Order: sequence, then structure tokens, then C-alpha cells
Amino acid sequence: MCGIAGLFLKNHSLETELGRLTAGMLSVLTDRGPDSAGFAIYGAGNPGHLKFTLRASAGFDFFALPAKFDLSCTEHDDHAVISFPAEREAEIREVLARHPEISIVSTGARMELFKGVGLPDDVSKRFGLHKMSGSHAIGHTRMATESAVTTQGAHPFSTGTDQCLVHNGSLSNHNAVRRVLAREGIKFDTQNDTEVAAGFVAYQLREGKKLDEALHAALENLDGFYTFVVGTETGFGVLRDPVACKPAVMAETADYVAFGSEYRALADLPGIENAHIFEPEPAKVYFWERAA
Repeated sequence: MCGIAGLFLKNHSLETELGRLTAGMLSVLTDRGPDSAGFAIYGAGNPGHLKFTLRASAGFDFFALPAKFDLSCTEHDDHAVISFPAEREAEIREVLARHPEISIVSTGARMELFKGVGLPDDVSKRFGLHKMSGSHAIGHTRMATESAVTTQGAHPFSTGTDQCLVHNGSLSNHNAVRRVLAREGIKFDTQNDTEVAAGFVAYQLREGKKLDEALHAALENLDGFYTFVVGTETGFGVLRDPVACKPAVMAETADYVAFGSEYRALADLPGIENAHIFEPEPAKVYFWERAA
């Protein structure tokens, strides 16, 4: 049992509220996943630049990195975000590879991704989610049932640029899919089945599919019971397996689309009293997109 929250803003004027609203949705879902939490937020990008979200042990001096790279750095507890011209990605990856104490959590033009062990409220506060802005966000509260409670095992998982996925459920064929994807160059850091789902979607996007097409492919290739919420630089998608035994509810207004594992995660959103409230149908891809 885990909790998923997602918020996709249609109304640009709400972007400064994205972090606060997402934090509230995660807080409400605490009892669905009290051991760890995480979120990805799609904020402002810098044309021609990429961001790495990095994680290191407590006390690591992230600000020593810009001295090596001549880059900007923003610290968030044991995570940090560095921004750099896209053509320098290979060079910076090579330098970071010499520092095993540093993990690259995500890569993106707009996406930043943070996760940690602890109650969702504590994780949100540690990283300053309440103050973050952007167009859309995806969050997850985890109750670990098949693996250890670690930061690495927390959601979201990202295996592609500006792409991430959260998951409630369990995949039955993830080991076979992992082997196929590994041969295609998709790198995995954990044994978590959710990372395999993220890798599958990332591979489909890499092959030129749109997010809705990638999710249709997931229906054909991923077995088990699952609800996915997926983010890309411009898109937000939702998919439930054909049985759809995991709880899910959505709300749509002229201003936003929201997803929650339970309605209470949506109850405090602005204008919720006028929203179209619905349960996403089994094996149906839901997809929204806006200009970058």
C-alpha cells in the first residue's frame, strides 16, 4: 500500500502554488506510506541547459562542485541541483563518476527530483517543497513491502531525461523486462520493480514514442497490478492495469488535473467543489500535455 499524488496545472497563474499544493496532497497520504517519500517537480528551464539532481551523504560540500565545473548549484539538504550547458553533459558525468559518494538522482531540462526516508511532511520540509514552483509535479509516499526502507528505494524513479514514474502495486515480470532493457542500455540502480516500469517508459520515449504511446506499450508488456503516474517535460500521464484493484481518483477543472490514491488527497485543492471527479478506467491511458 502506497500513496500517489500528481498535479498538472493548466493555469499558469497557479505555478507559484504548485509546491505547496503538492506537499499538502502528500501529507494527507501519510498513512498509506509513512516510511519514505519523494517528488519530482517540473519548474523553469534554461534553454540549452540541463540539470542534474544529485544526492550525497549528510554533510557533503556540494558547493565545492561548482568550483570544478564553473556552474550554478542549489542545495536542498542532502540533495543538490546543478545546471550546465547541455553540450557539457558527458564531461560532467565523467567527473562525477570519480566521486562514488555522489549519486545522480535525475537529469532534465526542467525536472528536479528529491526523495528520502521519513514521513512525507518531514521529507517535504527537508527539501523545501512548499516553496517550489512549476507546471506539474508527481509525488509518492511509500510503504515498503518487498524491499528495504532506503532513500534509493523511494519513488519517484527516473531513468530518462525529464521522465519519472511513481507506482502503486506490483509487477510480476519485472526481472525479465529488466534484462531486456539492460541490453538496450537502460541502467538500473535497484531491484525495485518500479524502476523497471520507469525504464520501460523511458526506453519507449527514447525510441520516439509520445508519452501516451509509451503507456499503451506498457499495457502490452508489463504484467501485474499497478497504477502509474508518469511525468515528462511537457506531459502528465496516468495508467491503471486491466484489473485496476489499486485505488485511484482524479479531478479535473479548467485550472488543473489532479490524481490521488484517495479523494482526501484532492479535497483541499482550489475549486475542488466544481471539479469533474472520476475514477480512471482500467487499461485506459490518460494524458495531458502543454507547451514547454
